[in-house]
Amino acid sequence: MKPSQKPQFYDPVEPVDFEGLLMTHLNSLDVQLAQELGDFTDDDLDVVFTPKECRTLQPSLPEEGVELDPHVRDCVQTYIREWLIVNRKNQGSPEICGFKKTGSRKDFHKTLPKQTFESETLECSEPAAQTGPRHLNVLCDVSGKGPVTACDFDLRSLQPDKRLENLLQQVSAEDFEKQNEEARRTNRQAELFALYPSVDEEDAVEIRPVPECPKEHLGNRILVKLLTLKFEIEIEPLFASIALYDVKERKKISENFHCDLNSDQFKGFLRAHTPSVAASSLARSAVFSVTYPSSDIYLVVKIEKVLQQGEIGDCAEPYLVIKESDGGKSKEKIEKLKLQAESFCQRLGKYRMPFAWAPISLSSFFNVSTLEREVTDVDSVVGRSSVGERRTLVQSRRLSERALSLEENGLGSNFKTSTLSVSSFFKQEGDRLSDEDLFKFLADYKRSSSLQRRVKSIPGLLRLEISTAPEIINCCLTPEMLPVKPFPENRTRPHKEILEFPTREVYVPHTVYRNLLYVYPQRLNFVNKLASARNITIKIQFMCGEDASSAMPVIFGKSSGPEFLQEVYTAVTYHNKSPDFYEEVKIKLPAKLTVNHHLLFTFYHISCQQKQGASVETLLGYSWLPILLNERLQTGSYCLPVALEKLPPNYSMHSAEKVPLQNPPIKWAEGHKGVFNIEVQAVSSVHTQDNHLEKFFTLCHSLESQVTFPIRVLDQKISEMALEHELKLSIICLNSSRLEPLVLFLHLVLDKLFQLSVQPMVIAGQTANFSQFAFESVVAIANSLHNSKDLSKDQHGRNCLLASYVHYVFRLPELQRDVPKSGAPTALPDPRYHTYGRTSAAAVSSKLLQARVMSSSNPDLAGTHSAADEEVKNIMSSKIADRNCSRMSYYCSGNSDVPSSTTAPRPASKKHFHEELALQMVVSTGMVRETVFKYAWFFFELLVKSMAQHVHNMDKQDSFRRTRFSDRFMDDITTIVNVVTSEIAALLVKPQKENEQAEKMNISLAFFLYDLLSLMDRGFVFNLIRHYCNQLSAKLNNLPTLISMRLEFLRILCSHEHYLNLNLFFMNADTAPTSPCPSISSQNSSSCSSFQDQKIASMFDLTSEYRQQHFLTGLLFTELAAALDAEGEGISKVQRKAVSAIHSLLSSHDLDPRCVKPEVKVKIAALYLPLVGIILDALPQLCDFTVADTRRYRTSGSDEEQEGAGAINQNVALAIAGNHFNLKTSGIVLSSLPYKQYNMLNADTTRNLMICFLWIMKNADQSLIRKWIADLPSMQLNRILDLLFICVLCFEYKGKQNSDKVSTQVLQKSRDVKARLEEALLRGEGARGEMMRRRAPGNDRFPGLNENLRWKKEQTHWRQANEKLDKTKAELDQEALISGNLATEAHLIILDMQENIIQASSALDCKDSLLGGVLRVLVNSLNCDQSTTYLTHCFATLRALIAKNFARVKMQVTMSLASLVGRAPDFNEEHLRRSLRTILAYSEEDTAMQLTPFPTQVEELLCNLNSILYDTVKMREFQEDPEMLMDLMYRIAKSYQASPDLRLTWLQNMAEKHTKKKCYTEAAMCLVHAAALVAEYLSMLEDHSYLPVGSVSFQNISSNVLEESVVSDDTLSPDEDGVCAGQYFTESGLVGLLEQAAELFSTGGLYETVNEVYKLVIPILEAHREFRKLTLTHSKLQRAFDSIVNKDHKRMFGTYFRVGFFGSKFGDLDEQEFVYKEPAITKLPEISHRLEAFYGQCFGAEFVEVIKDSTPVDKTKLDPNKAYIQITFVEPYFDEYEMKDRVTYFEKNFNLRRFMYTTPFTLEGRPRGELHEQYRRNTVLTTMHAFPYIKTRISVIQKEEFVLTPIEVAIEDMKKKTLQLAVAINQEPPDPKMLQMVLQGSVGATVNQGPLEVAQVFLAEIPADPKLYRHHNKLRLCFKEFIMRCGEAVEKNKRLITADQREYQQELKKNYSKLKENLRPMIERKIPELYKPIFRIESQKRDSFHRSSFRKCETQLSQGS
Repeated sequence: MKPSQKPQFYDPVEPVDFEGLLMTHLNSLDVQLAQELGDFTDDDLDVVFTPKECRTLQPSLPEEGVELDPHVRDCVQTYIREWLIVNRKNQGSPEICGFKKTGSRKDFHKTLPKQTFESETLECSEPAAQTGPRHLNVLCDVSGKGPVTACDFDLRSLQPDKRLENLLQQVSAEDFEKQNEEARRTNRQAELFALYPSVDEEDAVEIRPVPECPKEHLGNRILVKLLTLKFEIEIEPLFASIALYDVKERKKISENFHCDLNSDQFKGFLRAHTPSVAASSLARSAVFSVTYPSSDIYLVVKIEKVLQQGEIGDCAEPYLVIKESDGGKSKEKIEKLKLQAESFCQRLGKYRMPFAWAPISLSSFFNVSTLEREVTDVDSVVGRSSVGERRTLVQSRRLSERALSLEENGLGSNFKTSTLSVSSFFKQEGDRLSDEDLFKFLADYKRSSSLQRRVKSIPGLLRLEISTAPEIINCCLTPEMLPVKPFPENRTRPHKEILEFPTREVYVPHTVYRNLLYVYPQRLNFVNKLASARNITIKIQFMCGEDASSAMPVIFGKSSGPEFLQEVYTAVTYHNKSPDFYEEVKIKLPAKLTVNHHLLFTFYHISCQQKQGASVETLLGYSWLPILLNERLQTGSYCLPVALEKLPPNYSMHSAEKVPLQNPPIKWAEGHKGVFNIEVQAVSSVHTQDNHLEKFFTLCHSLESQVTFPIRVLDQKISEMALEHELKLSIICLNSSRLEPLVLFLHLVLDKLFQLSVQPMVIAGQTANFSQFAFESVVAIANSLHNSKDLSKDQHGRNCLLASYVHYVFRLPELQRDVPKSGAPTALPDPRYHTYGRTSAAAVSSKLLQARVMSSSNPDLAGTHSAADEEVKNIMSSKIADRNCSRMSYYCSGNSDVPSSTTAPRPASKKHFHEELALQMVVSTGMVRETVFKYAWFFFELLVKSMAQHVHNMDKQDSFRRTRFSDRFMDDITTIVNVVTSEIAALLVKPQKENEQAEKMNISLAFFLYDLLSLMDRGFVFNLIRHYCNQLSAKLNNLPTLISMRLEFLRILCSHEHYLNLNLFFMNADTAPTSPCPSISSQNSSSCSSFQDQKIASMFDLTSEYRQQHFLTGLLFTELAAALDAEGEGISKVQRKAVSAIHSLLSSHDLDPRCVKPEVKVKIAALYLPLVGIILDALPQLCDFTVADTRRYRTSGSDEEQEGAGAINQNVALAIAGNHFNLKTSGIVLSSLPYKQYNMLNADTTRNLMICFLWIMKNADQSLIRKWIADLPSMQLNRILDLLFICVLCFEYKGKQNSDKVSTQVLQKSRDVKARLEEALLRGEGARGEMMRRRAPGNDRFPGLNENLRWKKEQTHWRQANEKLDKTKAELDQEALISGNLATEAHLIILDMQENIIQASSALDCKDSLLGGVLRVLVNSLNCDQSTTYLTHCFATLRALIAKNFARVKMQVTMSLASLVGRAPDFNEEHLRRSLRTILAYSEEDTAMQLTPFPTQVEELLCNLNSILYDTVKMREFQEDPEMLMDLMYRIAKSYQASPDLRLTWLQNMAEKHTKKKCYTEAAMCLVHAAALVAEYLSMLEDHSYLPVGSVSFQNISSNVLEESVVSDDTLSPDEDGVCAGQYFTESGLVGLLEQAAELFSTGGLYETVNEVYKLVIPILEAHREFRKLTLTHSKLQRAFDSIVNKDHKRMFGTYFRVGFFGSKFGDLDEQEFVYKEPAITKLPEISHRLEAFYGQCFGAEFVEVIKDSTPVDKTKLDPNKAYIQITFVEPYFDEYEMKDRVTYFEKNFNLRRFMYTTPFTLEGRPRGELHEQYRRNTVLTTMHAFPYIKTRISVIQKEEFVLTPIEVAIEDMKKKTLQLAVAINQEPPDPKMLQMVLQGSVGATVNQGPLEVAQVFLAEIPADPKLYRHHNKLRLCFKEFIMRCGEAVEKNKRLITADQREYQQELKKNYSKLKENLRPMIERKIPELYKPIFRIESQKRDSFHRSSFRKCETQLSQGS
């Protein structure tokens, strides 16, 4: 199919009018069924308010009794209000969904029976396979005897089994079948899919992940407990505080945690200064949170002491020199120091001084190895609205279980609870206390892990415990001191959560009220100040007014004190005029801030020495910082001036830097210069700290509440007239705010924008419409969130923050009463179409987006938006001119719910949100429109949620869906769907990168329509679906892409919980016989009208009525059919997708509790019947499991072994099973037949399709199925049988022992674990994976676009597969249990189906071929590993079948047995023999039958079977011995002489084996024999002159073929019972075999034979006028003749050896001789080594001996315990007359039956002797068949020996030499090297036993014996010719040599002359007697010496002796 060509059935039909149909038919329909599956009249969607989960006992709220700002009120409201969630009522309880996923299958297996499999029982009982040698011996017993006696002897010697009673009783076939069926129906597994491994979720687009609930962000939490703090001496109270610092980021990343570890005694020292102690201040353990773990994080412990006189060094001195352990004097000193301490504690107890500090690196906790991925971890932890949260919780839970894996983000594997001890502290340096200094110290410390050189260390001991914080911590307080659940009453010491200051942004929206301010005094410079300022402290207060009593108790206390304080003092550095401070003051900000709130700093000098009457504090000055500036919270760094005197009234209204001149003037330090550095930071979920957001919220609130104009926003004042303009401007600018604040306040921002889009506004008497601006702003925000790299998306590419907003937070905006902003309202009609001028709207929107693009793509612009803002201002000013677009007056009634009385088609006063949103989507243009559709999912979900609330609020649930929504709205929806569809199509036509986008939009659209099906008129939605399908097909040409898109779309729609009702599945009542009703099953099918039959047949087809009535299913089937029918690149993925979609649907029905009842399942199965038709059509595409299985589940061994192990391959098994019906379709059987080039499905897809087929067959109405079968043409029936055949292999039990290697369910799935492994490595698990997955385009789902990218979900499977590799035994057992049950159930369904076919077919004519098919499937199922449950039923069926069809049993059993024996690698022939023996016993005991020929037939059959068994068993034995194996196969083939089909199959088998071994000629011969066999039978069937006349016609190809001629009397005649009905017994089969043979001959180099083969083919082709084929044939012939011309002598035809076997160990080989044909250049040692090695393995190397010579073997001299092999090289032997015919090189190497080898000997018994005593024995062997034959060794049938006398030996040798010379001389082109070699050997001076010596021995004198005259003369003539040839050779050489060989030539010539001289006298001397004609020679003796002379010579010898 060309890519653009779509099947004609592809476009959807018009769907039914769903609602109308329901109205009219509701009574008549099977309503009860429909009700069970979810009520029709009821509504699907439920609007639920769910209370928010709150971590704390009470929600975090502002203080009570304060009237809040509107903004704060909104924030708090947003944080505490309930979620509003739209639920689906019938989504099904979680357990079904759970059951679909594998999760809750947990206990399912407990309900399953254990199935016992043969393979698993054998394992225990049988040891390893028996070894070779023992077996060979066993087999040899039977050897030499004929088959019958063998059988007799062998069988009768066995003990038969006990006979069963009643077996020979007659039972009626009908009763028997009934019993069988009842038995089969009991104890069946109800849900087939529960047993089937759940399919890869790769295609499961219909899973719409429920977004995570928005939660407060918590990083990785660690729990730090401070246990003890001790120094060498204990003399005073010490105070610890800890915080986390990140050295690399140079940032403090947590607030301080203060902890008091002092003993009660020391706490007593300070009693005067601690008014009260709050329980919360006693905490000694803190929970820190770290969002971005890194190896640079340090826990810094700072220790302070009470202020005392002296430098820090002085105060630390005692700690360095005194040790408490010293006793004596030390003790006194310590006591003295204690007293001293007590006194200064009482006086200065509220002041502190720095003392010491210690860093603790956490790099070992935040494991470094995981941190190399730091950068990428970021996204995974944070930008998840809550995913980050979840991640950390999961982590912490895991950690607390002490089972931490490395993948877990950031936390190291060694992060168990660890107790640390710090044994030395660094003394604080008074001039280096700032954070800057601290970071320097830490950096040093990190490098050298010590600061000892520069900093004194104080010995001491701090013990602390660090662990991962458990998920639930009892008795814990939040940073605001709120108790966290669970909080038991009685605990005294709580844990404290410490607020984190993350190093980078955390994109998690606020969900709790938090309002904290941190103040950090940093440095004070009083260097030039009066002398009194030395020990400086600062008192810090948060004031709400200016008098002293206004200090608010909002400062968080430290340890062991009140929870809140009104003031705090900083630590004092002794005698330092410009001290650094490191204090952190944490303040709880009041919810309502006014201009009076400010921070007040009071500076004091503290006198450490007690002076008479002097107070401790001396006031030095003041400074302050107003909290609000322009109504906005002030944060950041400030350098404040210090006033040296009392502050004037109203000072706090101004900032300290800008106080207006006072009278009297204020006295400032340093002349009003800034001398005090301070930093203020807020952590607040009400203060946005972003100008754009601030302005937007302020302006919104000015509309909502009564305010006085002008209002102040930041630093501008806004009048009422400018309000509308400014608000629009601020809406546009919203998106220019930084991403972090936007995300933090996302929920509120979106709520406000949605409010603006529908809230009618009257501003300054003008109605203002903000909807377009608000909508565009939402679009822009959605765009930025999706585009941000830092925010996570779900698998459908939806931004997680928006998803969770829509799901939990969004609710319909509550319309407030309109507040007219001065000016009278006037009325106006429906505002819809002139709400705005579209052109300017477009202009604004595109500019708006551009502005955003600028800022989001360039981070540097984020802060300064002036450029963008300018631009926006310009746009806005242009808009104002266009009055009609930006403002309108608007009638607003007091109550917006009352429709107005205008003529408007829609009430103008109240806009419905869904209508407004749809309208805005429709009218949007430009970039806005593009973005809307790009992120359509968000707007779709808003629409759906708002529609659901609308329906919920209007109490319309009972009303009809048709009237729920206005027509205009429905038009808008239609437009939206059309636009999105065309957008999808447009994207798909673009280049690659747009596909992912298109796919996401496609999925979003599908979910939208899915949701609409629950809300709107379903017929309307169906039409939308139809438009979608039509539109896509019209626009897309790439079929795979098109189908893929439509498939995903439909897959989502079909996952609807009311899918079955939507498909009116209960309505096939009209079109089909109603379900299980007895009347039909009892009717006779013949009485049904043909109309009824037609109806039934059409139920299995995808008719247009079907597609109309069952709309969604129809569409899905259409896609499947189109996908299966298509071809082209990438289609296989689409096919997998299509199958997977249907599979997952059926699976969900099967496991749906609503569908448990059989009558429901029958209806559902009826809905899916057309699938059966589609599957049958796809038959040729199904995976060929015969191939797949051996490859996939092979446990070990090469292909070869595997092959041998199942000596009978699948095709044979088929043939054996009587595969005699028309095989047109099955891919399995017909791999060799041509058909349309389909795209083959892989194993998994096939399996998924098959399980669907089985499910339908299991659950459909059986009587219906039988009727259907009864009416099917035989062709279709055969297809069904083929399908069942595939099913058998598909669901074969793979066994437990495989589970560990091939975890049956999972590793099959991970098609290529290696690829996934690489992928996983490349991707990095964990966070990095997240990131890479987010970036990787998910192109995989777009077939034909990018085949090699896998989809991101793969990761999870890889992980699964990996986990499966180390399953526990229990899991493996459970898996084996489930797969065992699956195999059993699947095979039982197949069996039921076969029974249906048998029953239905009993009435048909084609009964026989059908039964063959059924048998074939049954035999195939018996070939598989089956459970005893199945076997019981299978044998019952077989018995019934055989009882009915006894006639064909003999043939079938023979075949089946051969199949079984050959294929099962571990069967036990003893058992089989015993069964045969038992049958024999039955046949002898069956008295009733004794008089019939039946028992004899049975006996004959058994003997035949026994001999097959013998051969097949032996075949397995000789896997390693190819010749023996071929012999056995040959023998088996021969034993099938009477059954042509089988013989043919075995010949093909042999051909296959030969081809594997590269013996192409033999393979070709096998096919020639097969063809001859076919020709024999064809000539019996049809008499056509163009056909070969049986095997005679094949004589020219090979003389051996005659053995195929049919002469035996027991041969079946071809028209008998299905014999010769196979595919090859046809003319095309014959041509096929011959063509294959010709190819093989050509490969083997026998080109002459190719010609002979085609001589038989051409007449047939001519008769059929197949000219194209003839062209091809002749071109092949031309090639063959060309090859003959070009390659003649270069061809290698084979080397021959005679091999004899001696020794009883060889069994039936003993004393046998064979000629072996080996590849062309095999040397004797090679074959010798091979045979020796093989038999050495069989019998043990020490028992095998190779006889080295070729002399006759004397058996008596051999060791009876050894095996001897004699191997001799032989050459083809021809008589002289034969040589006249064998002219060419080919003829001398073809059709060889006689071979000769020579053995030299002397009469004394030595092999070699002097020339005159050297005899030679020539042995000629004749083989049973001519080479080449169908095997490579042929036994020798005749042996002739001739002995040559010494002179005859000489004659032979000289002839040979002369011939060599002649060849060398005449060679073209000449070969000088060869020539010189032969010459050298002939005329060389020193040739020992050379020509000269031969002449001298035999020709020196005339022999005395006249009988030798003739020989003498012959030798003389030989020499004469020889010397002549030598002369020619010397001359020739002269012409060939190069200059440098002249001398050599000279030498040769000299030697030649010498030789000639020496020979001349002998050559010239004739024997006169020979030349006298004494008598006439009789003509018949002219046959020279060849044959007769041998005889003569022998007689002479005997006479002589």
